[in-house]
Order: sequence, then structure tokens, then C-alpha cells
Amino acid sequence: MHPVLDAFSCQHSVIRMKFIKKFFGNMTDLQKRIMFTLGALIVYRIGSFIPLPGVNASAVLHLFSGEGSGMMGMFDMFSGGSLSRMSVLALNIFPYISASIVLQLLTATSKSLNELRKEGESGRVKINQYTRYLAVFLAVVQGWAVVRGLESMAPVNGVAAVVNPGFAFELSAIIALVGGTVFVMWLAEQITARGLGQGASLLIFAGIIAQIPSGVAQLFSLGSVGQVSPAMIALVVAFVIGIIALIAFFEQAQRRIQILYPRQVMANGVMNTNASYLPLKINMSGVMGPVFAASIMMLPAFVQRFVQSENLFVQNVIGFFSPGTWSYIALYTVLIAFFAYFQTAVIFNSEETSTNLKNAGGYIPGVRPGEQTIHYLDSVVSRTTAIGVAYLVVVCVLPIILNTHFGMPLAIGGTSVLIVAGVVLDTMTQAQSYLVAKQYGGVVAKTPKKGRFRG
Repeated sequence: MHPVLDAFSCQHSVIRMKFIKKFFGNMTDLQKRIMFTLGALIVYRIGSFIPLPGVNASAVLHLFSGEGSGMMGMFDMFSGGSLSRMSVLALNIFPYISASIVLQLLTATSKSLNELRKEGESGRVKINQYTRYLAVFLAVVQGWAVVRGLESMAPVNGVAAVVNPGFAFELSAIIALVGGTVFVMWLAEQITARGLGQGASLLIFAGIIAQIPSGVAQLFSLGSVGQVSPAMIALVVAFVIGIIALIAFFEQAQRRIQILYPRQVMANGVMNTNASYLPLKINMSGVMGPVFAASIMMLPAFVQRFVQSENLFVQNVIGFFSPGTWSYIALYTVLIAFFAYFQTAVIFNSEETSTNLKNAGGYIPGVRPGEQTIHYLDSVVSRTTAIGVAYLVVVCVLPIILNTHFGMPLAIGGTSVLIVAGVVLDTMTQAQSYLVAKQYGGVVAKTPKKGRFRG
């Protein structure tokens, strides 16, 4: 390169690096986290359009025609359309979610894993590592099922789903699908650690948001041709707004338990009683309970679409899990209730809370410290969780009943609305916590380093 051009290129690079450092250096920690989260979500959306090598996407897309309200449509919505496009991110983060379910169940039943969880941060790191290993194994199994299903698919309009079926295609496709799942897991962990919000929920949130415009456009297109009346469209809009308001109310609802601390004698001889509250969320399990239940209910539909079987028993089992049937609705309700209670039990430890209150000298009025406090907290959490389960059932199951049995054309399911609203509220809460921490940090930084405080 010419010396003048070389010097100009170096000077241009230095100026560019200074601009980048100045731009990011002037940003607060919250702004950096927001920018990192947006960048990670953009990368995730770009990856959802990278096709799986050797697959005809048009033939695979035929599987999802007319399934917009079914479980495969929900699976595709959660993955942001990656499954219908058969991209390298087709499995998405669902192997990791399934592995998390298995590890949480094993932690509650296995003594060694339970002791490992009690070790604190080191135990949590080991359990997360086991979850990753299990997620990779499940991704291999699910990837193999998808690949075999693609090879066994009948041609659509003379076009086969796989261009050159065989061992080479199977190996490369499984490696690509597993690699996509590992990349999504890594991206979710990076968002959780360096971004804003919970990584896995945000990725599912991004997939749902990306599919909402097409669903809304389809609803209004049906209304324009007269298949859906304007009154029905208005009813759908009102129902969605009501569901969002219900979610916003219950996600922030709390049951506050008053905590009293021993009285202190002030300098003027007045007795002072310190009082605070122990807030217990009505829906302590958050959105992960319905996500766990939905991921389990998606599995039979996933197997049915990709692994065709003539076995009568298999057909009966798949029919039992068919979306819209009362057996499906009943099982879905039971799973939502189970995972809501299970997640609450994992998150909230009444024995540990009672011990912390006792060590701090606090007590609940009318309840003796120790065993009575533990039983009281368990009873309160059980009642609040029952209200939370009823709320989750209304949000997640009622839209399915209205769609399949009453013909209401809902463009988005209740579980999807719950995930979107829950993730938005959780992200806003984290952003507010960062802003509060920044304000307190500014106050501390302005305090004088020398001198004494008078109390």
C-alpha cells in the first residue's frame, strides 16, 4: 500500500476508535445494557433467517399452512418463525427449557442436587453446567427427529423437503441444529449477564413480537373480505386489551405481610417500633410456569408433524394431545397449576425466610418465631399461589376455548400475551432498579470523604 494511503488509513482507524470509545464511554451502565440487549436481539433475528443446508423451505412451510392457531403455530411463534423457515435456529431455546424442567425436578427429588443447590453460587454454576449438557443431548435427539422427519416427508407439488437425503445430510443438519441451539443458549446467558432482563424470556419475547404483525394483518385481511365481521374484530381487540390489563394488574399484585422489629428507646425517651413489610407476589412463578407447560404440550404436536406413524396407540396419544380438545385443555390446566406451585416452591423458601427474620429480630404480629412462622408463611403462599393459578388459567386457557369452541379468531394466544407483558414488566422493573442504584450512587459519591457524621 502507498505510504500516504497507509497513513490515512491508520489515522482514519484511530479517529474511528476514538469516536467509538467516546460514544460508549459517555453512556451509563443502563444505556450500555440496553444497547447490548438490542444488539443481541438483532443478531438472534438475523440467525433465524439462515436456512438449514439441503432443505427446501417451501416444502417445509406447507406443514404450517392452516396451523396458525394450533400448537405447531404456537411453537413457530415462540421461535420467531425459525421452525417454519427451517433455519439453523429451528430448535431455538426449547431444549434448554426442557433441560431446565428436568434439572429442577431432579433438584427437588435428589438429595445430592439439593445439597449442591444449597452451596450458593458455586452450586448454582454446577447445576447450570449440568443443564447445558442435558440441553445439548436433548438438542441432538430433537435434531435427529427433525432430520428424519424431513427425509420421510412426502413431496409437496413435486418438491421434496430434502435435496439429497442420506448420512451426509443427516450429520450436517444435526450439527447445524445443535450448533444453533448452543448459540441461542450462549446468547441468552450473555443477555442475562450483560444486558437487561432474563435472556431466555427475552428471546421468546422477540420471536413473538416478530410474528404479531403478520397475525394482525391476517385478521384484518379476513375482515376486509367479509370472513370476519367488524363486530368480531372489535370484540377481539377489546378482549386482548382486557387480557393485557389483567396481566398488568396481577403481575404487580402483592400480598404484604407486616414485620415488626423490637422497640428501641430514642434519646428523648420515646419508644420507637420499626415496622416493614414482606411482599409476596401473587404470581411468584412468573411466565416460566406457563412456558414450561406449553413446551411439554408442544412435544406431541411436534412429533406428529415430523414423525409420521401408523401405530394406533401413537395416534390415540397424539389425538389426546390435539389442541382444542377438552383432554388437552384439562392437561394443560393441570400442568400450569403444577409448574406454578413448583416454581413458587423453588423460588420461595419459608424456612430460610423464617430464619432470616429470627436472626434480624423481626416477627410477624400474632405469630411466634420458628415453626409457627414457617407454617404461616406456607399457608399464605399457598393461598396466593392458588389465586395466581386461577389467573394463569384464565389468561392461557380461556383464549384456547374461545378460539376452538366459539370461533373467535385470536391472532395471538394468551400464553404469548402473558410472555410479552411479563417480559416488558420485568425489564421495566430492572431498568428502574438500575436508575435507583445510579441515584444512590450519585448521592454516595457527593458525600464528603473527610469529617464525621453526627447522629
